[in-house]
Amino acid sequence: MLDADLLRYSRHILLPQFGIAGHERLRAATVLIVGLGGLGSPVALYLAAAGVGRLLLADFDSVELSNLQRQIVHHTDHIGLTKAESARRTLHALNSDVELIAVERALTAETLAAQLAGVDLVVECSDNFATRFAVNAACYAARIPLVSGAAIRLEGQVTAFTGQPGGPCYRCLYPETDGAEETTCTATGVLAPVVGIIGSVQATEAIKILAGLGAPLFGRLLLLDAFQMDWRTVRLRADPLCPVCGG
Repeated sequence: MLDADLLRYSRHILLPQFGIAGHERLRAATVLIVGLGGLGSPVALYLAAAGVGRLLLADFDSVELSNLQRQIVHHTDHIGLTKAESARRTLHALNSDVELIAVERALTAETLAAQLAGVDLVVECSDNFATRFAVNAACYAARIPLVSGAAIRLEGQVTAFTGQPGGPCYRCLYPETDGAEETTCTATGVLAPVVGIIGSVQATEAIKILAGLGAPLFGRLLLLDAFQMDWRTVRLRADPLCPVCGG
């Protein structure tokens, strides 16, 4: 390891549970981040800063002025760029040693399988059930771990899935929405630091899984009520009737 790397990542390497071996696991990893908005911003910043070797940054949307209240990976002079390219520029300035690939198109059930080739972990940061369901199904089919998060108003949640048979998946947690209207930040608002808190927890879980550190949130859903600043944990179980992982 180069002296510059030892200095840059020293606070991680000093952790006895992490060390050089944990850093090398991060450096060898490829992570797909789906969505570069409020959640994806802290995820991308922390994973790049931590030295994850290769980040795929997926978001087809463009940066708008209203995003800047909470989507901290973007800047005022990035308005009009795709969020994937905007994030790539910010992360390159933060850590040019990380390989950054902007995926400036929507991820669908048809395209996800190819996109997951060579990926070690997915962090799902989108704002709609269609994308979440598609990413979950693709990760389970490819046996890839998935870290999922959501936030709205003053509430948030985070969980992780192994991608392996026997454990729950995202569809065990949520049934199909049957076309029901989704609650969005655009309609109801969100307190900016709440997405930062949830995204930071997602980044923590991603690093833990990649580095083999601690006990990830597999089989557990972490819920935040920021109005009361109260956390609680709910156990998740696999649904034997789940159309993705059941049976």
